[in-house]
Amino acid sequence: MKIAITGATGQFGSLVIEALLKTVPAGDLVVSVRNPEKASDLQARGVEVRHGDFDQPETLESAFAGVDRLLIVSADGDNETRIRQHKAAVAAAEKAGVGFIAYTSVGQADKSELFLAEVHRITEEAIRATGIPYSFLRNNWYLENEIGSIQGALAGAPWVTSAGNGKVGWATRGDYAEAAANVLTGDGHENTVYELSGNPLTQEELTEIIGSVIGKEIKVIQVDDEAYAKTMSEVGVPEAALPIVVAIQRGIREGWLNIESSDLEKLLKRSATPLADVIRVMVGNLQA
Repeated sequence: MKIAITGATGQFGSLVIEALLKTVPAGDLVVSVRNPEKASDLQARGVEVRHGDFDQPETLESAFAGVDRLLIVSADGDNETRIRQHKAAVAAAEKAGVGFIAYTSVGQADKSELFLAEVHRITEEAIRATGIPYSFLRNNWYLENEIGSIQGALAGAPWVTSAGNGKVGWATRGDYAEAAANVLTGDGHENTVYELSGNPLTQEELTEIIGSVIGKEIKVIQVDDEAYAKTMSEVGVPEAALPIVVAIQRGIREGWLNIESSDLEKLLKRSATPLADVIRVMVGNLQA
């Protein structure tokens, strides 16, 4: 059985490949990458490396040829670009005769008003329309997204947020990747939707965990969106990215990432990795 991964040199895709290599022979794995040279280490380990560029749809059909199960890792960029790229990947998978598509989506993609959700909702609809069996892996939020704020807390900075009492189901990128690998190698995942989430926490509850790791109390300052944007600008967030970081805070405040689900642990067949354990590693790397 051939299993293919897109974006395998990225932060998420690379973790999925590593998880797969623990149980799947390298010769059964295919990676579709924009720059094959960046995957030379995988090729040296026996993984088949193919050129597949979301911006060059003609490369994708050959990249997916002979693939039984495919993981489409959502691309980066603005919504319009991502929708175009994702549709190209889905169309190529259909033409190539792929037998199963897993896709990294976002929590409650079918109804969420989080600004990211439109991309995933449209992509899910495109996959469904092919008639190919699918599994939508609706990842909540990566704990690793908070590394900049954790670094600031280490330096004594307050934790500034406009998320209010909104909760987030933070979990580690590694856990989400392992869950994806388990879907690709397991049975009974056809036409499934998994809401993958850690235990929902407020900003204050997360900073209590971080504070216990670094050994200092972290002051949480709740502000409005305008003040949050000003603060983010002052710490170096590019102006073009400010609407995005503000929209994320708004989405949290409105409850779109407050998702209680046992699907992550179900797919992992274990408890999710404790956030404190990962924060401890993050802090160690930041202080190294």
